[in-house]
Amino acid sequence: MELSKKIYFASDLHLGLPNFEKSLKREKLFVKWLDEIKKDAAEIYLLGDIFDFWHEWKRAAPQGFVRMLGKLAEISDSGIPIHLFTGNHDIWIYDYLPREIGVILHRKEYIIENSGKKIFMAHGDGLGPGDFSYKLLKKIFTNKFLQWCFKRLHPDFALWIGHSWSSNRRMTERYPVFHGIDNEWLISYSKKKLEKEHFDYFIFGHRHLPGVHDISEKSKYINLGDWLSNFTYGVFDGEKFELKKYLEENSQ
Repeated sequence: MELSKKIYFASDLHLGLPNFEKSLKREKLFVKWLDEIKKDAAEIYLLGDIFDFWHEWKRAAPQGFVRMLGKLAEISDSGIPIHLFTGNHDIWIYDYLPREIGVILHRKEYIIENSGKKIFMAHGDGLGPGDFSYKLLKKIFTNKFLQWCFKRLHPDFALWIGHSWSSNRRMTERYPVFHGIDNEWLISYSKKKLEKEHFDYFIFGHRHLPGVHDISEKSKYINLGDWLSNFTYGVFDGEKFELKKYLEENSQ
């Protein structure tokens, strides 16, 4: 990584929630953040649930989010790689965004090595022990036949179903609680991975609980939080990782 260049991480914008006006306000704030970080970004990682619901057809894609999509396209066109992970709310991203914007799409965990540090990344849904109901649901969502069936629905109807389901599910998870370092599924998952392979950082979204936790002498678990209420993001400068809050920086 070039001197002074940084890697940026964000997740869980849930654009579209809870309504157009509030989503647009967050979208504009995120675009402002993107405009600022593009000056020294080596790469940008968006770790899932950027949209509260997304489904695309062969010749149709959801309306909206044009400010963010345009900014991502501008940054990608400038030569800065943008990595986009699918989350549990936008699992049905296919080839439209990679083709139109140039993002690099990830559906599974992804590992990089940079400046001597090994970094493990994933959205986090379905990983670790427990959460069997969602793991079953994810198998349904990723079933090729059922995806084909959903694509047969008219986009207006299909998107109404998707947004209704997604919004109701998000409201039930509105106030996540940290269960302690010994009881968080993603921390347990990270510790299990460490038994076979060393990683300096495990970076996830999904839980909406921003934090950096030591899980061994040389490894840290990081949750990026969200842009619904926390407005947090991560920065790796080649030496250390920091979790920052965007609103705090802009209020100074």
